[in-house]
Amino acid sequence: MGEENKARKPHVLIFPYPGQGHINPMLQFAKRLVSKGVKVTLVTTIFLSKSLFSDPSAASIDLRTISDGFDEGGYGQAGSADVYVPTFRSVGSTSLTSLIKKLVDTGYPIHALVYDGFLPWALDVAKQFGIPSAVFFTQSCAVNSVYYHVSRGLLQLPLPGPNVYLPGLPSLQVSELPSLVCLYGSYPAWFDVVVDQFSNVDGADWMFFNIFYELEKEVVHWMSKFWKVMTIGPTIPSVYLDRRLGNDKDYGMNLFKPNTGACMSWLNGKPKGSVIYASFGSFALLEAEQMAELAWALKGSNYYFLWVVRETEEAKLPNNFIEETSEKGLVVTWSPQLEVLSHESIGCFLTHCGFNSVLEALSLGVPMLAMPQWTDQGTNAKYVEDVWGIGIRARPDEKGIVRRTVIEQCIKELLIEGEKGKEITKNAIKWKNLAKRAVDEGGSSDKNMDEFVANLLSDLRVSVFE
Repeated sequence: MGEENKARKPHVLIFPYPGQGHINPMLQFAKRLVSKGVKVTLVTTIFLSKSLFSDPSAASIDLRTISDGFDEGGYGQAGSADVYVPTFRSVGSTSLTSLIKKLVDTGYPIHALVYDGFLPWALDVAKQFGIPSAVFFTQSCAVNSVYYHVSRGLLQLPLPGPNVYLPGLPSLQVSELPSLVCLYGSYPAWFDVVVDQFSNVDGADWMFFNIFYELEKEVVHWMSKFWKVMTIGPTIPSVYLDRRLGNDKDYGMNLFKPNTGACMSWLNGKPKGSVIYASFGSFALLEAEQMAELAWALKGSNYYFLWVVRETEEAKLPNNFIEETSEKGLVVTWSPQLEVLSHESIGCFLTHCGFNSVLEALSLGVPMLAMPQWTDQGTNAKYVEDVWGIGIRARPDEKGIVRRTVIEQCIKELLIEGEKGKEITKNAIKWKNLAKRAVDEGGSSDKNMDEFVANLLSDLRVSVFE
């Protein structure tokens, strides 16, 4: 009986690109699947498995490793995307094939593969085994629509400008497109990664997006004409949305150890809505001049601030800045971002607009001050300000630097109770409620996940009883 039950339980392999911004949403999606009676195995690289700080909330998910060709140092060992990406494709394909065979041989066959859009070769591996597959996009529908149009030659590069019009999207200035497109040729290896997401996408059985339908319904509707599109987000820990997964308050696997105690005890002593939270994620690099402008803007604003500056970036801080601002500010190397954003003392989020950060702030009703850096962030910032109305953009000068006076003015607009600040706060609350509703039982995202699980169970019943 035990063997029979093991065979009947659907088993899904989840395969994110090995980066924090890709692991987090796909791991959270995995936890949702487990709650619906699915066995889940998460695949990561050998190097990354040795580098992760794990949380008990992810214990219900099996972790398996494959090689990316750089088992001792991962991306850092490769030294560049030009080396890492093709090696991962070559070595990873062989390693993933071996893992799937091993799982089959040990009595845990795979009933579906959910792979990161950055890893389209995983779909080719799944096809060899006849495994149904879903591509999981960790960036927005709008951004991926742009990449799709480029991949199919429907958007010619370099762009003539000044505006681009695509189905289901607002009019976009060239500068509001993903930087890999508007600054064509800037990072050729990463450009190939984002465009190649669509090289074989027509062969995927499902297309998952980490959004909820209301967030981008026009472009979702357009995409649904071609593919089986399912909006399954926002995939953030359950405590902050529907609370159906018990004490699920962390993604579960972190590449950086957060300074949780220091952050939360410092915030606890601050008045409601009085703190600027500033973080540029796990990957973005600020130039030293931009770092200085931001530092002096935070000091000059005279508001409390909590600023995440990764250890590798600390040398760019102005001399004695931490000491000179110790009464108003706290600088940490990493933070428990969801706990921070949900704290009542936070008044606004100064962010690079990585899509995970945007979704987290939106889901928690926190107004945003957008300072996009590269890739999808400029498009996300456009949506934050002009489409969703939940923040404002701090605009750079002709040198590409956002000056301290601009940042200070934006902070005042958000935190002083003027008409613009009130409207942004009102919109932030509206989107927070819509995000919660989407993942609540019977919400749009929850229904899509139920449909996916039902498809797996239906196929499984056929294979068991034939």
